[in-house]
Amino acid sequence: MVTTSAAAQNRSTVGTLLRLWPFVRPVRARLSGAAGVAILASCVGLVIPLVLKWMVDGPIAHRDPAGVWLGALCLLLLGFTEALLFGLRRWLVARPLSHVEASMRAALYRHLQRLPVAFHDRWASGQLLSRATTDLMLLRQFLAFPLTFLLVNGVTIAVGVVIMLLQDWTLGLVILGPAVPLLVTCMVFEKRYARVARRAQDQVGDLTTVVEESVLGIRIIKGFGRHRSQARAFRDLSRTLRGTELRKARLLATIWGVIVTLPEVAIGAALVVGVVQVADGALSAGTLVAFLSTALALRWPVESIGFLLAMSQEAATATQRYFEVMDEEVEDATPAPGTGHTGDSGLRFHDVCFRYPDAPADTPPVLQHIDLHIRPGESMALVGATGSGKTTLTALVPRLYELTSGRITLDGADITELSRQELRAKVAVAFEDPTLFSASVGDNVLMGARDTAGQADLERALAVAQADFVHALPEGTDTRVGEQGLSLSGGQRQRLALARAVVGQPEFLVLDDPLSALDVHTEAAVEAALRQVLADTTALIVAHRPSTVLLADRVALLSGGRITAVGTHHELLRTNAEYAHLMSGEPGEGEGAR
Repeated sequence: MVTTSAAAQNRSTVGTLLRLWPFVRPVRARLSGAAGVAILASCVGLVIPLVLKWMVDGPIAHRDPAGVWLGALCLLLLGFTEALLFGLRRWLVARPLSHVEASMRAALYRHLQRLPVAFHDRWASGQLLSRATTDLMLLRQFLAFPLTFLLVNGVTIAVGVVIMLLQDWTLGLVILGPAVPLLVTCMVFEKRYARVARRAQDQVGDLTTVVEESVLGIRIIKGFGRHRSQARAFRDLSRTLRGTELRKARLLATIWGVIVTLPEVAIGAALVVGVVQVADGALSAGTLVAFLSTALALRWPVESIGFLLAMSQEAATATQRYFEVMDEEVEDATPAPGTGHTGDSGLRFHDVCFRYPDAPADTPPVLQHIDLHIRPGESMALVGATGSGKTTLTALVPRLYELTSGRITLDGADITELSRQELRAKVAVAFEDPTLFSASVGDNVLMGARDTAGQADLERALAVAQADFVHALPEGTDTRVGEQGLSLSGGQRQRLALARAVVGQPEFLVLDDPLSALDVHTEAAVEAALRQVLADTTALIVAHRPSTVLLADRVALLSGGRITAVGTHHELLRTNAEYAHLMSGEPGEGEGAR
């Protein structure tokens, strides 16, 4: 679970909600117009008691039927006008608020794409999904209703109180009696509800994470018969969320009870005092009717304060959660100041050290003092025991993680001096886990190509990866592979991932065990085609099997986070016992690092 920052905790509700202004500013005119229309509608409603006063003290008292009918017509017109204005307000806010929600969701998505991999390592996907869906829905609802009606109801109450005081100030003071207790109750409620609302929204994110993981991992759950334990975990989280929501309901019921009871008592007291004044002749019956009608008209604005405050607190919490992500620093798009080329060609690691950003400071680095030079056009196999840091090393080349110390250069240029777009245009990566997207085969492969790539490039990449199976799919390269590509076998997904890496004909190629899921015959065919690609590029290949190692010109042995030997496959077999042991395929002890 992600907890709110100290800065967010110290920021007031109003201060938090003001952070929405950049998104609201483009539609401020229409929202202001909608608020103005709503205020006008409420003020029209407050004219109705004045018409009632005129009718009671005039036509009714003087038994004038024509005047009664005229008053009834006025009341009908006022009611129709009020309803029409409220309908207009609703129409005015619908389109701009959809725009605000869409622009905030688009900004969040763009920001997520620019955040470093280390951020995504820390955050559960369900928490991010809940911010992009549930939280933005709450913000749209806040902008549509509570934001407007906190203003509208405030103006309505102020105008209504002035009208009541002008009619009879003694009755007005009776009605204003509960104001101070109401204010105190609202302040206490606001603080308590804010904490519970935050807890509930975080728990929604946790629940979303469990659902998403269960859907993506349904094969594991079914394969190991873990549906009961997963259902139990989901049920426990659901019960926790239910308890929090009930706590919110209790708080809202309490504030609602206070807000409804105190004004009702005040109206009852005003009625008694007013009747006594009418009996004494100090007050006209029409004035008492108008006063009580105005007080009753203010019941809704007053009683709505409770849930308007609740919705505002939920919106403030949603705003906090939204900006917790938006405030995270993105990857720096500008290259570092240049220090000139080193004169080295190819891919070179200069005294590289790396520790994961979330690792405790007292733990040793995953990679220590890596010095490695892959010459232009050369293929280097990277071999090591499980957990030795091979995958981590390959992730440093495209700057998925930032070095702790040292440098990596491409043809003499420090990778930090290149923009990420320029760097990733030079370097293509095929990861061990062949992630595919819910798109067509062609779109998945061409994701690794330049914008100008066409069908010929796609066919060439598929041929290199021995992925001719795609032509037998129902719609060929236009066939959608489904979420995570799970409609394909592991070997098919891996071949498409390899095709994606080579389709752009990159200058530098980083392959993380690219053939691990292939059968022997397919592996041999892919290796034969891949040799042609490797002849024209500089490549770093993570390898576990001798057949993959033989694709490379030289081999580097990574052990305990250090490069301990470099040479050809046959040289290391003769001179390095650890390498010979790894290539023998005999079980050995791996290290428990990433």
